Amino acid sequence: MDIDLYYIVKGSGKPLILLHGNGEEHTYFAHQIEYFSLHYRVFAVDTRGHGSSPRGTAPFTISQFAEDLHDFVDNHEISKAYVLGFSDGGNIALTFALRYPERVDKLILNGANLFPAGVKPQVQIPILLQYYALSLFAGWMPKVKGYLDLLRLMVKEPNFRPEELCNLIVPTLVIAGEHDMIREEHTRLINASIPGSHLCILPGDHFLASKEYARFNEVVESFLWEC
Repeated sequence: MDIDLYYIVKGSGKPLILLHGNGEEHTYFAHQIEYFSLHYRVFAVDTRGHGSSPRGTAPFTISQFAEDLHDFVDNHEISKAYVLGFSDGGNIALTFALRYPERVDKLILNGANLFPAGVKPQVQIPILLQYYALSLFAGWMPKVKGYLDLLRLMVKEPNFRPEELCNLIVPTLVIAGEHDMIREEHTRLINASIPGSHLCILPGDHFLASKEYARFNEVVESFLWEC
């Protein structure tokens, strides 16, 4: 591990790890940190190159972020945790659960996608255009590179095959908004591909945990309390 991830921890009990989305930081989960720390030991982590976590020298990929998470749970002696990931954080969480299912007690995927085409065209096309336009200038504009790294994640990743998910036996909740930037049929594909997973489509957009936090927290808490 070439970096130490920044995090905050609050509460006591079973560990619950919160993973934010692309270009964000742990504060996205302000309403979840306070709420769930009443019953769980909540770790809200800044992904590599986000928030207060350094960029380091390792690849800036979902795969590397999942390995960073593995190092994080090892370093904090977390043998098994509930893992809640939003957007790219959901993609990190899913990668981690596929590689290390024994480290995940329950998995919550909020607004995750299996591949870039899972994002609605009206969202993805402007990202594609911006990415390829900025790629032309990255060589002589160093300040562009960090932003280009974030765009590249949305253009090139993730790259799951639905059939990969069929062997995932971790109890899973798939949750998204009715007006999410992820296609609803894609969210339903994730749910259908993970055996026994639960699906919840709530009123709202991609940012349920921030904008519709009361209902979001209620659904997540109910799932965590299930046997």
